[in-house]
Amino acid sequence: MNILHKTNVKDFFERAIRNTKLDIQRETLLENIANKIAKTILKKGEVNINFICTHNSRRSQFAQIWAYFAMEYYGINNGFSFSSGTSATTFYTSTLKALEESGFKFSLEEFSHKNPKYIINYNGAKKEILGYSKVVEDPINKTPFIAITTCGNADENCPVILEVSARFHLPYKDPKWSDDEDNEKEIYLNTSKIIAGEMGILFKKVKEQLLS
Repeated sequence: MNILHKTNVKDFFERAIRNTKLDIQRETLLENIANKIAKTILKKGEVNINFICTHNSRRSQFAQIWAYFAMEYYGINNGFSFSSGTSATTFYTSTLKALEESGFKFSLEEFSHKNPKYIINYNGAKKEILGYSKVVEDPINKTPFIAITTCGNADENCPVILEVSARFHLPYKDPKWSDDEDNEKEIYLNTSKIIAGEMGILFKKVKEQLLS
């Protein structure tokens, strides 16, 4: 099953970066994360980044996919993004639709009523990733990794994560509150824009540090 994309990912990404305004605290947080990612690449030759949220259904999925695109955009070929949760639920439909609207392409890799798996890419992609809801210990998540929690519950309630090289908390407002509301599509698309913009800024900083 192929789901047609709606726009160009590069254009969406670049607009999101231009429209992102950060306060000093958020800028510093992204700078600190970028420092760790760049240092890991320089020391180890590659880096694994795992975005963690309670149900791995919305924010952590957005973050993984935009990080995947951002690293390709900036030519960071030895960085790998993953996502997971404290429990596995499903790749929420409105998350998928917002990413589709942002320009990504989804193909069904494995059907499941509860938790289907999708092959995700975009026009011009050098590689593809697999998207589905999963726990931290899922074997697809390469270790060791830098853990980035994207919601308060995950940051407070995550179990001990083995083989984590660093941990950061980068919270985003949960779009779940809009589920089944008239503005649901708009809220999820806006969440995609916010996360795309910050992933763009984050990995631009990584690239600059790798070149310095």
